[in-house]
Amino acid sequence: MISKAKVGSEELNSSFEKLLMVAAGNSGVRVRMEGAVITDWKDIPMELLLRIVSLVDDRTAIVASGVCCGWRDAICFGLTQLSLSWCKKNMNNLVLSLAPKFTRLQTLILRQENPQLEDNAVEAIANFCHDIQELDLSKSFKLSDHSLYALARGCPNITKLNISGCTSFSDGALEYLTNFCQKLKILNLCGCVKAATDRALQAIGRNCKRLQSLNLGWCDNVGDIGVMSLAYGCPDLKCLDLCGCVRITDKCLHLRSLDLYYCRNITDRAMYSLAHSRVNNKPSLWQSMKGRYDEEGLRSLNISQCTALTPSAVQTLCDTFPALHTCSGRHTLVMSGCLSLTSVHCACAVQAHRTLNTIPHTAH
Repeated sequence: MISKAKVGSEELNSSFEKLLMVAAGNSGVRVRMEGAVITDWKDIPMELLLRIVSLVDDRTAIVASGVCCGWRDAICFGLTQLSLSWCKKNMNNLVLSLAPKFTRLQTLILRQENPQLEDNAVEAIANFCHDIQELDLSKSFKLSDHSLYALARGCPNITKLNISGCTSFSDGALEYLTNFCQKLKILNLCGCVKAATDRALQAIGRNCKRLQSLNLGWCDNVGDIGVMSLAYGCPDLKCLDLCGCVRITDKCLHLRSLDLYYCRNITDRAMYSLAHSRVNNKPSLWQSMKGRYDEEGLRSLNISQCTALTPSAVQTLCDTFPALHTCSGRHTLVMSGCLSLTSVHCACAVQAHRTLNTIPHTAH
């Protein structure tokens, strides 16, 4: 585990050998640059160092940053992406030690199997890493609202945020975050039962106009008011996961991907509304643009366990959106658990059935 302590010479030499092997293409020869043979880590020019570091794993890059002041400055300045998901313990201390150095980070992955991160680590990120655009804090059960407040103040350029499984966040803190982080395009709130409420979704719809993808899986405090706020406030929203949101009823959204698994209050009205929105939004020259428009419509729908739906409504939706398939090998329309929908088929499945029936049988 890497800490604030000085890295040992053996570990540095080992890391240096790894760097040279990468630079030499693992051929085992010494690296040459402008006629000079590099035989020691002090010989590596900064340009080559940055090139090599971009090819090695993140753990080796961190070790390399401890070689000397020159390497530290070069790596800390040039490194824009970092993942610490390999760190199984003491991740919090590692983030505290790295955040003041790696100030140019744009992507930071801190996904954990066991909760390690605490608020002070996220606050350090917010204080030093102002260029962060993509941040993964999933399964950080120890984090509180203080982390979201810190990110709001220090990282306004976030476009992709994953806080799935962070069950301690409140809807007030999430609302505060959206007031400052208005560039959000991808947001994962799966399992954030306290944070994902209608109040928070209204704030997202009001502030995050660029949002394209939102995961609200198993957030059972989400209701129709929140979903409608997203529909009207986020015109670019293409992917919405409402898996397990049992309070959702019939609402219409212009999406490419929609997950309504176990939303048992969804009825035929929602299916007809989706189909109707498709018809109303067809361009005037739809026939000439048919191929292009088909690509822009609903392409993936999961209505598994939505037992209130009837075959006629779902078939209408399937006929309206050609990209929804029930045929073998594609299955972009998922209906498992809906025994009443076995008669629903996409156009290519129907065509295949007709072709099979028209094949002449050879007399025996």
